[in-house]
Amino acid sequence: MAFRLNSSQQLSLNDRFQQAPERTQKFVLKSWAKGFGDIVFPAICEERFAVLYSSDPASCPNTPVNILVGSLLLKELLQMTDEELLEAIVCGDLRFQYALHTTSFDEQPVSKNSFNRFRNRLYLHLLETGEDLLQQEMEALAEVFLQFLEIEPTMKRMDSLMVSANCRRMSRLELMYRCVQNLVKAIESMSDRDCPKDQMHYLDPTDANQVFYHDTDRDTPEKLDQLIQDAVSLKEELNENYHQLPDYQLLCQVLEEQTFTDDAGQTQQKPGQEITASSIQNPYDPEATYRKKAGKHHFGYVGNVVETVGDNGSIISQYDYARNIKGDQIFCKEVLEKLGEVQQRTTLISDGAFGSVHNQQQASKQNIWFVPTNLSGLLPDTIKGEFQINEDGTMCCPAGHLSYKRSFHKDHKVYCGWFDKATCEACPLLETCKPKLQKQAATVRLTKEKISRAQHLKFMESEEFQKLAHFRNGIEGVPSILRRRYHVDQIPVRGFLRTKIWFSFKIGAINIKNLIKGITDKEKPALLESSYRMKNFSQLFITFVGYIPKLIRLQKPTFGA
Repeated sequence: MAFRLNSSQQLSLNDRFQQAPERTQKFVLKSWAKGFGDIVFPAICEERFAVLYSSDPASCPNTPVNILVGSLLLKELLQMTDEELLEAIVCGDLRFQYALHTTSFDEQPVSKNSFNRFRNRLYLHLLETGEDLLQQEMEALAEVFLQFLEIEPTMKRMDSLMVSANCRRMSRLELMYRCVQNLVKAIESMSDRDCPKDQMHYLDPTDANQVFYHDTDRDTPEKLDQLIQDAVSLKEELNENYHQLPDYQLLCQVLEEQTFTDDAGQTQQKPGQEITASSIQNPYDPEATYRKKAGKHHFGYVGNVVETVGDNGSIISQYDYARNIKGDQIFCKEVLEKLGEVQQRTTLISDGAFGSVHNQQQASKQNIWFVPTNLSGLLPDTIKGEFQINEDGTMCCPAGHLSYKRSFHKDHKVYCGWFDKATCEACPLLETCKPKLQKQAATVRLTKEKISRAQHLKFMESEEFQKLAHFRNGIEGVPSILRRRYHVDQIPVRGFLRTKIWFSFKIGAINIKNLIKGITDKEKPALLESSYRMKNFSQLFITFVGYIPKLIRLQKPTFGA
């Protein structure tokens, strides 16, 4: 299928919107279709997706890319299924056709397979090259929305959210059983190989219940040992000849993660605390990982969003999606790398999990003021932030005294300063500064990280910080909307790359919703002014009408005078 630009944008004489009744046209222009058709659809870059199609000009042309991307954005915006979306476009909902610029088409250029095929092309390209075309497009559209709404990119806030996988986390017993069972079924379905006789019971539909629930003579560790022996024997019998089978690869990976070989050469199960969070939790979604955060257990993936906010609204200008073992500090580092050095002083606000001294220092180099609203770990005394470390390594205390001796530990990056003991004992800050009093000196040991954390802790007591913290709270609504409105925890596909594609469209839908709201808010002042003028005119008219009887009586001729 060859790539073709959507050049059929000219209105025809039989354009359905132009031929619609005036009342119908007003309804369309007052709906979301107006903003989508005028701003979103023209901004979709078709050339970006040309690599998904053949370069052979003799091939049949593709379905227009801007129609596919626009349709899938509308699907998420209005929370429709693929079938409902297709019916709305094909069966003549004028709002959809106006939004997608297809009112002049003789036949709508989508079918029941168009959307799945396009998502599959995005998936295969992402799998082969690592290039996420859809994320590039969503972030490019976000820039267009920011310019249209006249939002300056100087105020940003950031937050992450856990995204549940579309399957449950399995126990170690069930995980091992399902991996062995799936491989046995795969072997049985092959015509050139018979299943090992001692593994035939895995083909019985009732065998799983027998192992998990009805076999009360053995405890769970004993059952798991038996499953491990079955898995090892099956792996050895098949050897590398079946390495191309996905189920064989999964079994090998689970054995590597869940077991170890002792000195006698026997395969034993690992203690639970030695199994890493990146290990497979469910063979039906092997990329989903386990994480415990804020006292809650999560199984799946994690998303990170950066929202740019201004007086005219807010737009998600950056986002990312990863396995949920990825930490917030790594997300923050990548966000800073993507932002680069900015011309205008930019404020980036996040919660404490994103904060680190390295991220704050890097942000400062890029003309970005990075403000975490909390600090994780052991909190230092705020007075430590008043210490200064000079370029030569000497230390200056809050009272203004210089250390007469200094040292620096390279491995731990610890600065040590020796101060006059008598001066420290007479200092009113002794109880808060808390130097270590020795026989002849008072010593203070600090790192630049500790000083920076103490300075930030002091800043958190200011009124300016309270305003910034209040501003950051607004982004908490994004994860809530993704869950309640866009059902991000019920994505109907499995796997990291496939779910990321769906996540991208949901982010795009939120931005379009904010864009349409911004357009409506922009039009409100004009409507209010028009309403005000109409109200004044009505009052003048009513006043004039009220004077008409008086004028008639004044001008009424008198007879018989």
